[in-house]
Amino acid sequence: MTLLLAGDVGGTKTLLAIYALDADGGLSLQRQERYRSLEWADFGGMVETFLEAGNERPSHGCLAIAGPVLDGRVTLTNLPWRLDEQELATRVGLERLELVNDFAVQIYGLPHLGPEQQAPLIAGHPIETAPIAILGAGTGLGVAVGVPTSEGLKALATEASHADFAPRNAIEWELRQWLIADLQLERVSIERVASGTGLGHVFRWVLQQSDRSDHPLSATAQAWLQAQGNPGSGEAVTDLPAAVAASAEAGDPLARQALDLWLGAYGSAAGDLVLQTLCYGGLWLGGGTAGKLLAELRSPAFCEPLQAKGRMRRLVERVPVNALVDGHTGLFSAACRARMLHGLA
Repeated sequence: MTLLLAGDVGGTKTLLAIYALDADGGLSLQRQERYRSLEWADFGGMVETFLEAGNERPSHGCLAIAGPVLDGRVTLTNLPWRLDEQELATRVGLERLELVNDFAVQIYGLPHLGPEQQAPLIAGHPIETAPIAILGAGTGLGVAVGVPTSEGLKALATEASHADFAPRNAIEWELRQWLIADLQLERVSIERVASGTGLGHVFRWVLQQSDRSDHPLSATAQAWLQAQGNPGSGEAVTDLPAAVAASAEAGDPLARQALDLWLGAYGSAAGDLVLQTLCYGGLWLGGGTAGKLLAELRSPAFCEPLQAKGRMRRLVERVPVNALVDGHTGLFSAACRARMLHGLA
C-alpha cells in the first residue's frame, strides 16, 4: 500500500495525516493527529514522533505552511522553525517532500473536492483545461492561482490582496479616506476592506457615520480595535466581524449596511481576480467567511458586483464560482499534492 504524508502547519496548531493511495488513485485518510505547534522546538521531531506512533513509511509528502515558501525553504513568522524540504525529507525518510504556502496549496485540492466540501454560488460554464483561482476572506485575504501544465496544475502563491483598493463609488471613496486617517495609513489595500478584519473596520466606519454611540456593538467595536493594535494581549475579545454578520441577520440596520458594503467590495475584488486570471476552470471562495456567510455570498449584494465589469461582464459570467464549506481542505489539498509528487495528477 502506498502511503502519503500530508500536513497543515500553522502558528497555533499543526495537523499531520497519513493518506493511502487506492488502486484507482483515490485518497483514503488513515490517521490524523493534532499538535500544539508552540510545544515543539523542532518540527522534524514532531514529524518523526507522528510517523513512529503509527509505524508508517510514506513515500511522498506535502506540507502546507503558514508563510512564504522560497526555493523549498521557509522561516515561520510565529514559530522558531526554519524548514528545508530536502533536509526534512531525508530526515524522515521520504523520497520527496514539498513545502507549499498554506493558501496556495488549496489549488491542488480544488479539482478533487466532493459535493459535500463545496457549495455552488454561480453555475457558469467551466472549461476543465483553463486556469483556476481561489480568493479567501479570513483574518486576511488570500489569493492563489492554478495554472495548467503538462504535469498537472501548478499553484502560484500571490500577494494580490495587497494591491490598492479601488473605490467604485462615493461611499467607498469616503470609506477609503476614513481608513487612511483612522488607521494612519499611507495607502489602502484590498485586504483592508475585503477581508474578515475589513468587515470590522467597515462597521466601525458605518457606526461613526451614524453617530450611534449607544449601538449594542459600540463597546465591542472599541475593544476589538484595541485588540487589533495589541494582538498579544491574551485578552478574550468578541469577534466583531462575526458579531456584525449575526446582527445583520437579526435585522440590525447598521450591521446590514456594513455587511452589504463589505459584500460589494469583496464581490468586486472577486470579479477583478477573474479578469486578471481568466480562471474559466472556476473561482473558489475560501477563508473563514465562506461557509459562515453562504447565503450572503449567493445574494445580489455579492454576485452583482462580481459580474458588473462593463464590457467584460459576459466573460465574467462564464466563470463558475463555488464556496468552500469544508474546514479541512488544506490538509486534503496537501494530500492531493503529495499524490501528484508520486506521479498521479
